[in-house]
Amino acid sequence: MENESFAMKGGEGPHSYARNSTFQVTNDFNTLFKNLPPNRKYFAVGVPGSFHGRLFPRETLHFVHSSSSLCWLSTVPKEITDRTSNAWNKGRIHVTNAPKEVADAYANQYKMDLETFLHARAQELVHNGLMLLQIPVASDVILDSDVNPNKVFELLGSCLMDMTKEGLVSEEKVDCFNVPFLYSPVKNVKAILETNEYFNIEWMETKDIKDIFAISSAQIFVSTIRAAVEELIEKHFGREIVDELFDRYTEKVKEFADIMNSEKLKIAMLCVLLKGKSKA
Repeated sequence: MENESFAMKGGEGPHSYARNSTFQVTNDFNTLFKNLPPNRKYFAVGVPGSFHGRLFPRETLHFVHSSSSLCWLSTVPKEITDRTSNAWNKGRIHVTNAPKEVADAYANQYKMDLETFLHARAQELVHNGLMLLQIPVASDVILDSDVNPNKVFELLGSCLMDMTKEGLVSEEKVDCFNVPFLYSPVKNVKAILETNEYFNIEWMETKDIKDIFAISSAQIFVSTIRAAVEELIEKHFGREIVDELFDRYTEKVKEFADIMNSEKLKIAMLCVLLKGKSKA
């Protein structure tokens, strides 16, 4: 999975990102362009490539805005799919309840990706250019009565393991599948931003998720997750398991209803305005 882009479900179908995303319109350019406000003078362009690296010519951007994208990793950490590594993530598809080595691998990949992103944007921005980031993060303090936001993938992984026990999915395929996504703790993300060599922090604020949106049903919650990861699952396991998997996931979400409780689900949105440092 190294150096691949992880597209979310495109189009406008019932499980598309456009119909289910809480945070942004879509990353499907056809749908995005169609929804641009009419009767305004501007140019719109879709640029191929990963946002973790360079996309635009040097010193051509005055303002950059990233909304809810930086929780995606550029790739799955190599060591968690290596059977000889202490970080091999057997029987899981994410970091929750995994060994420390797995958590460290995810954290290191996240740090490297965010630093690479900042370096790329620093080259693309003009002198004194601005960048506004909205980054979904996990709260620093998560009590036993709270829900770690990364648990959304633990539940999905448990559905896949149930299906392996019934012979519907290959256990080997589950063992080599991991979601390249992380709700990093607020303090970790702040530390990366505060120590970066390319930008000064003009403003930074953490907003509680309950102030941004509320989840009204298990179906809506599952549709949001499905829109984000369906393409990954379909590519790795095949189209034939997708509906069954998310039907099971819906039932697990209903059983573990606290995961939809915005008071207990400890997601926050880190909002930060950065200004490019003087260039030599």
